Order: sequence, then structure tokens, then C-alpha cells
Amino acid sequence: MNSQNTASNRIKKMSTAILAWYDFIPNKQVLFVGDDDHALVGMLGDRKLDVVCCGLDELQDISWCAANNGRFDYIVSIAVLEKAVEIGNIFKRLFSLLSTSGKLLLGMNNRLGIRYFCGDRDCYTERNFDGVEDYFQADLRQDTDFIGRMYSHKELKNMLSEAGFSSQQFFSVWPDLTVASHLFEEHVLPNEDMAIRLFPFYNEPDTIFINENNLYETMVDNGLWFPMANGYLIECAKDGTLSDAHSVTCSLDRDDRDALITIVHGNDTVEKKAVFSAGQQRLKELIEHGEDLKSHGVPVVPANLEGDSYRMPYVHAKSGLIYLRELLRQDVEAFLLELDKFRDLILQSSEHVSEDMGDGSGVVLKRGYFDMVPLNSFYVDGTFQFYDQEFYIENYPANVLLIRMVNAVYGGEAELNRIYPYAKVLERYDLLKYQNEWNKSSYDFLVELRNENGLADFYNAHRRNFEIISSNRFRMNYSAEKYQKLFVDIFHNADSRKLIIFGSGKYADQFMTLFKSDYPVYKIIDNNQKRWGDTLYGVEIVSPDYLRDLGQDEYKVIICIKNFNSIMNQLDAMGVSEYSIYDANREYPRKFKPIVQECVNDNSKPKKYHIGYVAGVFDLFHYGHLNVLRRAKEQCDYLIVGVVSDRQVREYKKVEPFVPFEERLEIVKSCRYVDEAHEIPFEHPDTDTAWQIYHFDVQFSGSDYEDDPVWLAKKKWLEERGSTMVFFPYTQSTSSTKLKKLITERLI
Repeated sequence: MNSQNTASNRIKKMSTAILAWYDFIPNKQVLFVGDDDHALVGMLGDRKLDVVCCGLDELQDISWCAANNGRFDYIVSIAVLEKAVEIGNIFKRLFSLLSTSGKLLLGMNNRLGIRYFCGDRDCYTERNFDGVEDYFQADLRQDTDFIGRMYSHKELKNMLSEAGFSSQQFFSVWPDLTVASHLFEEHVLPNEDMAIRLFPFYNEPDTIFINENNLYETMVDNGLWFPMANGYLIECAKDGTLSDAHSVTCSLDRDDRDALITIVHGNDTVEKKAVFSAGQQRLKELIEHGEDLKSHGVPVVPANLEGDSYRMPYVHAKSGLIYLRELLRQDVEAFLLELDKFRDLILQSSEHVSEDMGDGSGVVLKRGYFDMVPLNSFYVDGTFQFYDQEFYIENYPANVLLIRMVNAVYGGEAELNRIYPYAKVLERYDLLKYQNEWNKSSYDFLVELRNENGLADFYNAHRRNFEIISSNRFRMNYSAEKYQKLFVDIFHNADSRKLIIFGSGKYADQFMTLFKSDYPVYKIIDNNQKRWGDTLYGVEIVSPDYLRDLGQDEYKVIICIKNFNSIMNQLDAMGVSEYSIYDANREYPRKFKPIVQECVNDNSKPKKYHIGYVAGVFDLFHYGHLNVLRRAKEQCDYLIVGVVSDRQVREYKKVEPFVPFEERLEIVKSCRYVDEAHEIPFEHPDTDTAWQIYHFDVQFSGSDYEDDPVWLAKKKWLEERGSTMVFFPYTQSTSSTKLKKLITERLI
């Protein structure tokens, strides 16, 4: 099965999460209102239910409804009823179709969902804020090109009551009906940091201008968590018997073995279920892991297996995360002592394969329990008590777990860093030296667990981009004319005046990487006196006072700093008027040198692409390299080659190149098929930066990446910008790896 089919199957399974937890009684009749190919239909069938599918047309057919009066034990529908013209009448017909003990299960979008206040488009009108306004503007416009509308909690409650459903239970659904990961009964609030747990999901992420996660704590504290939920699951029962679930957590983005559902019941018990049969082994392992941790003196919430369920008591205590954050705000010394206790529990959780040698590598644990983090613990009777320890990794660096501990406490909490710096905590636990390596190990594990690479296309289409959020916020603060001058036409006068960059950090580095060949930078100015006299890409860094010696019409300033407001004020105070702001998320046009076309016969066909791009190390240049460049040039008029630097080879491939970079670059430049060759910037080595620099029509790559989800995501990113990616098979007879092996073994 290829990666696209695998991703498609996983997305379908994720769409069942909204009801995968529900305790359906087998051998009952179910009416599913919606498409008969919806994944829920298959799930209901797997639960040994007799499923009948219908659409809105049948529900509007009086004779069909009369023929099926009182027939169904369950009626299930997700977001379909929102498309009904007279939804109140549809609810009345659903009431008549249910048996005397029947249950209605509806998934409905909330027009007052927080996602829409953050800038998401209405799923029916595809315009911002239509649902928030209760479609006032849409009705005034007399739009006829959309069908459907969302409703608020009170509207749904009233219509269902009028239809006869006196027994109702609402669950807030997060982040979306189609990928439900968390559900909370109407009167239940989260007792953990949802900013860490939730990944917001949008119809149109390009219009988002608020980081939704930053609002969750305020919503909970002010009673807005339920009324501003993005969707609702509504359970209505004719006989008054409703589910006792208080909250539900789903992980159907994971592989079948790891796809579990956690239900907090009203009787203060927590039940964990495997969604698929493969997950039963994971439940058994949870018990085994708990026993192992207890044998090492680590407190664990007691649990047992009951049939196919893992059960433990609901703990009425603060999570370890909330406890540590509150303590840091109150007493730094007490916080550090408690964090030391947490550190000690991690170190005693397993035998030590190797001890801390004081070189920054730390202890290696025989079993590294990956989820030994404050979020998966409670603070009870002066100690941390752990739960949900699903995974361990053999011979694992304890420092990965320690940096996860620290990251969990400080994540998204800028205030905590001001109280006691994050870096000082890392220093306390000797985590600074290999900080990037520990973070990468943690990130890689989570990416694989959550199928982030396989689902990259899906998530890219529905998850926010922080740079876009920032850009959208910038735009809202200015008139259209001023925004155009400040953020869009940033190269106005850059050709005719001395171009000066304000800032010498990350954004300046990115600007220089992309545009230094098109717009030579005269000077770089910075408020940091320690940088004066240094250079960036060979350009001197000087004081802002340097501008005072220039005439106003001599220069153009481009601000390359993320928090630019204070710099704008500074330039305004200096009387500088000709400045713009570099937006790292915006794609600016690149100036191209004229390309001389090859002389071709009148009968020859034009090439498929104009500008092509190839990236590679090109170590021990051989026939395989030549073949790739020749084939690329056969398909494009102008071929640009990016050559990987020695530093990048060392740090990413963990090997030393045989041929130094300068020599590799010259060899590639001398190839008859290559029109330009350049060093790939170390800090910006990926496809997106290369495209922003060269605006090529096609990138050529090896066929070993053809089914790689990461590379397929790059291909899609290019295609969204009018470019593409073509995969070439490698020459099998010769490769750098084979040549290096021969050299190493002294066979040549």
C-alpha cells in the first residue's frame, strides 16, 4: 500500500473518533444520515449493528418517514443536518423514526466556535464571520451559492426540545467534528493545559490571525470553554438514559496498535479502550509498565484490566504540570526542589546502562519511559504520581526525558521564563551542550507516533502557520496603502539607493540568503553595540547613528527584525521616512538575469521547463552525478545546482566529505550542463528557501524519495506555487557510497 493510500485510510479512521468511544448495543438498528461511504458506516457495521443509510431527501419524504416510524434504535449524523432548509422539521421526523428507547447522536458545528473568532472561514459561505453574525450579511447579500448554516448551542437545544427531545446531553468537540481528539460533557472543564494537548484545525488556515491555543486558559477561566467549542456531539434519549461519560480523549491519528481512547466516567473511574484489536497488546503493556515503574520506587496510579478495558480511579488532584507552574510563580527555590524530585524519579525509573560522565551526555536508561512528563502525572501527598506510561525505549538517554520535563513546564509560558530563565534550568541539569540533539530525539519520536509525516498534506491544509498568523496580524494594523508600502513593495528605491538592513539576527540572515545577489546590501545597522564592527555575509554591522551622516534620499532601510514596532518608532524619531519591513512569510519576486536560450533547430521541440534546480553533495563526482545533471538539462533551458557545504554534510549526514566544498562547487560549475552553481545556505537548506531564491519551475531529485511523505509534501508545496518536482532513477552501477567503500577498503 503506498503512502497516499495509507494516509487516506488513517484520515478515514480519524473521522470515526467522534463516536468510536460510544457504547453501542450490538444487533440494533441504526439509521445513518449521510453518505453511505462515510467511515462511520463501516465502524457501526464492525460493532455488529444493522445500518441503514439515507440522505436529507428521504427525511423530507413523508411516506418514507411513515414507513419507518419507530424503527431505529440509533440515529447518527455528523454535520449533514446543517444543510437542511427547515432543520426544526427534520428534528421532529428523526424523533418519530426512533424507537421508544432510541437515541439520537448528532455532530453539529457551532457558529460561535472559537476558530471563527480567530479568523477561520465559515464552512458553508467560505467567508469570514458569517456564522458569528448569524448569517446577517449573507442573507442581505441574498447569496445563492451556499447551502447550509451552523447553529449555536442554545439554538440547537431549543429546536431539539421543540421536536420532543426532552432528554439531551451536549459534549463540546475539539478541535473539529472530523478529527475529534477531545470531548467534554457540557458541565465538565479540562483539568489540564489544553494549549499543549490540542492542535487547532481550520477550514482555511491562511486567514487565521490569532493563535487559538493562547485563548484556552482564559476561555476555561471565564466559562467560555463550552459555548465557544468548535463543535458539539449531541446525545438525545427518548427513555432518558444517557451516557455517563464526562470526557473523552482519542488518539486515532496513531497506528492501529497505538490508537486508544480514554473515557472519564461519572463514577470517578477512567477507562482506556483499544480502538482496534491490535491495541489490546498496548493495554497489557500499560499494566506491565506500571508494575515495572513501581518496582523501581516510582509512584503510579493503580490500574487493572477488566475484560477489554484498562481501568484506573479518577484522581482528584492537580496535574504535575499545573502544580509546578503554580509553584514557580510563587516560590522559585521551592519550584527547583520539586523539579529536582521529578528529575530523580526519572533517573530511578530504570536501571542505568551507563552513568553520567559529566560530559553532557548524561545517564542512559535501560528503559526510557517517554511519557514521564509533568503532564502525565498528578501531585499527590507531596510526590508525583504517574499514569499512561504507554511507551519505553530501550537504552535511552535520560536527558531526552529531562528536557521534555523542562519543555513541558515552560512551553508557551513566556511569563515563567521571566521569573526564572529556561536556560538556567537546562544548565542546572547539564542539558545545554546537546540541547538540540535531545530535542530532536523527542521530536522525532512524536512525529513518528502521530504519523505527522504521512499526514503532512492533510495537516498542511488544515493547521495554522505561525508566520501567516503574524503576517495577518500585521496587515490588520495598517491601512491598505501603508501596508503596501511597508510590507509589500519593500524593494521600492532599493535599486537606486544604498540598501541598508536594520537587524543582524535570524531575519537578517534569511533576507541576505534570499536577496543578497539581487539587491547588494551596503551596510547593516543594529542597536546591539556588541555587534558593531562584525560582519554578516561580508557586510559591516554599524550603529544606527550611521544614518545621520547620509542624506535622506541616499538610502533605503529594510527592517529585518521580528518585533519591529520599536524600530519603526526609532526610525520615525530619527526622521527616517524611506523604510520597509521584511516579512519572512511573504514571497517576494526575485530579479532574474536574462537567460540566453540555446540555439535549436526549427524542428526541435521546446523544453518542458524553463528553470530547473538540483541539490546535492556531489562528493567524488562520478557518472551517476553527470547522468542526473544531463537528464535535468534535457528537460530545462537553465539549470541551477545547489551544492551542500562541508558543515552541512558533517552535521546532517554525520560523515566527512572526501572532497572539500570549494572543489566540489568548482567541479559542478565546470559541468557543461550546469548554468549556475551555488552553496546551499546552512541555516536554510530546504526546498522552500531554494524556490524563494531561484523561483525555479522544477526541482529534480532521486527516485528513492518518490514515495517519501516528506518529499511528497515538498512537491505539493512547489505545485501550489506553480512549480513541481521530478524524480529521476539513480544510475545503479556507480554511486558515491560505493566509491567511498572502495576507497575505505583500499581496493582502488
